[in-house]
Amino acid sequence: MLDDRAKLLLKALVERYIADGQPVGSRTLSKASGLDLSPATIRNVMSDLEELGLIASPHTSAGRIPTARGYRLFVDTMLTVRQGQFAAHSLAPDQPQKVISNAANLLSSLSQFVGVVIAPRRSSVFRHIEFLRLSERRLLVIIVSPEGDVQNRVIFTEVDYSQTQLVEAANYLNSNYVGLAIEQVRERLQREVESLRSEIASLMQAAVNVSSDAIAETQDEVVISGERNLLAVTDFSNDMGHLRRAFDLFEQKAQLMRLLDIAGQAEGVRIFIGGESKVVPFEDLSIVSAPYEVDGQVVGTLGVIGPTRMAYDRMIQIVDITSKLVSNALSHHK
Repeated sequence: MLDDRAKLLLKALVERYIADGQPVGSRTLSKASGLDLSPATIRNVMSDLEELGLIASPHTSAGRIPTARGYRLFVDTMLTVRQGQFAAHSLAPDQPQKVISNAANLLSSLSQFVGVVIAPRRSSVFRHIEFLRLSERRLLVIIVSPEGDVQNRVIFTEVDYSQTQLVEAANYLNSNYVGLAIEQVRERLQREVESLRSEIASLMQAAVNVSSDAIAETQDEVVISGERNLLAVTDFSNDMGHLRRAFDLFEQKAQLMRLLDIAGQAEGVRIFIGGESKVVPFEDLSIVSAPYEVDGQVVGTLGVIGPTRMAYDRMIQIVDITSKLVSNALSHHK
């Protein structure tokens, strides 16, 4: 356990390093902490903090910098967040894709780091379906979701359907299956296939299959904004290896989705520092994330990705207010 003096010095060191980006020496720390301590006493405390793995000495510098463990202790026990700084921002109710894109841009512009949003999980329910004959045995299937998203898929059929048959099949699906999940439609069609004309039944089954594929392809879309902001971050621009690993992460969206899925299982803002997440084991990256809701149900997650040397109090505010703005915009778009 740290005593109050050690905690105060660690807090001052972390805050000074976040602000300046330079290793913090004992003289600077004495002024920043406001404690009337001799340089020797401060050096002894810093030595203790280093032995505990909370700070480290980079290269030959006489100063110290926080480790991921030091940041974690700072965030968990010493961080104070003032609310209301970003309350003036807004996201207008709109199509879900536009709200998500605007949210990623807002996160990026406010943080000056990278904004990431997992789009809402789309319902497997369809609101409307249509068939359009393109050529012989080649059809366009148009699927409209309850959220208003439109998916188009081309299918090739064994039978050359007439426009009358296409209208009949679409009318049957729209009259009997709207509001059901695709899997439910598939099961019911299999049971009812005997009572339907065989050529129409096969067309409807093909439509259900392609609808299921279309929905699966659009699940868990990750929207990323502001990757280039990291080029201006000294922590990355001075080490191309760090920068390359960060950009590789943004290309491997599956990793981000797994991490943000973990974050979405908890209430409020979560912070992953350095390699803590295991999913994104980079010592030089931190992620501040929060879930967002539609009508009280968690449907996705958003966050800010930046260097471990970030102003965590500011990032918490940015992520928290953006999650509320997204929840409000999506809940009021009908």
